[in-house]
Order: sequence, then C-alpha cells, then structure tokens
Amino acid sequence: MVTSITSASTTTTSSSTSTSTLSADYDMFIQLLCAQLENQDPLDPTDATEFTNQLVQYSNLEQQMATNDKLDEVLSSIDLMSMSSGVGYMGHTVEAEGDTISVQDDGTVDAAWVYALDSAATDVTLTVTDEDGNVVWEGTGDAAKGRNDFTWDGKDSDGNTVDGGAYTLSVEATNADGAAIGSTTYVSGKVTGVTSSDGTTILELGEMGITLDAITRLAS
Repeated sequence: MVTSITSASTTTTSSSTSTSTLSADYDMFIQLLCAQLENQDPLDPTDATEFTNQLVQYSNLEQQMATNDKLDEVLSSIDLMSMSSGVGYMGHTVEAEGDTISVQDDGTVDAAWVYALDSAATDVTLTVTDEDGNVVWEGTGDAAKGRNDFTWDGKDSDGNTVDGGAYTLSVEATNADGAAIGSTTYVSGKVTGVTSSDGTTILELGEMGITLDAITRLAS
C-alpha cells in the first residue's frame, strides 16, 4: 500500500492512554477504600464479604495495570523489530503498485512512475492530476509492451513548478484499431527512512511511504 507517512504508533499511544486512565482509577479506588475504612461505624463495621470483594477488585485492577505495562513493552518491541526489518532497504530504490506520488513544497518529486502495458500500443497518453482532479500535465508516453518508465519533473504543462501535494498518473493506451490496451501503474523511489505504525513497517520515500509488504521490486 502506498500511503502518507505516520510518525508514531497509534496502538502504543492508545495503550499508554488506557494505562494512565487505569492508574487514575486505581488511585481513586484506594482513596475511596481508605475513606470507607476510616469512617466506618465501630458498632456496624464494614461487612467482611463486601470488604473481601473490594480487595478482589483492587487485586484485579492492579493486575490489569501490570498487564497493560507489559503490553506497552511488547508493542514497543514489535515496532522495533518491524523497523529493523526495513533498515536493509535504506538507500535502495523500491517499487510498489500504485498511481500516486508526492511533491514536496520546494518542488522535489519524491518518486517516479512505471507503467506496464499488456501489449504494444500505437498511442499512449499520460495525464497527471492534482488532489482535486485538475489536470496539471499531459503528454505522450512510450508505447512498448511491458515496463515503461516515466519520470516527471514536477512542472505543469506551462513549465511552472506545481504546489506541494499528491499527484496521480493516468495512462490511456490504444492500438492501431483504437482499442484500449490494459496497463498497470507503479511508483518507484529511493528509500530515505523507515518508520513503524501499529506494527506495520513503512518505507519513507521523501514525504510519501510504502508499506513493506507492498513492495513488488527492489533495485540497487
């Protein structure tokens, strides 16, 4: 999957929040229990059964807090292991099925496109659109069967550098009879960083990302 970069683990954050809530509940529970014992009527003390049940609740709450702490440790370990599996891709060019790449605010294009034609074409029209679907660039492309590379310079049809954001490539190919030819589009770029979110490794290509399991090709 081609995706935007996320910098933190949502699961870990959620678990930490739950632990903080439990800790607050635990403190409140102890305060209420102590207040109940201090203010009990000596002539009518707290029922032993009720007191035992409260102690059991206290024990269960304490165990749940300990379990959540361990869960945080496990999730952190999983994220570290997941990230380490992607370190070997640093500096390499990877490829994944997809049609959208990102352009940074300074005009840097984070990836290139590759489109594979099912058969040789007579005419190939390439169209680049912005996030709102507006056409920013249109031109012709290579028509050979199989893989064809298309590296966009991040400029519109008038030669102006486009704004930062996501841009999508559409490929329209036809043969001599005017019949449409099928195609598959890929994004290709150099890995500049590795991050992890919810145990999923994401390879950073500038400001865009590719999940590790989405890679279809690895180049030097």
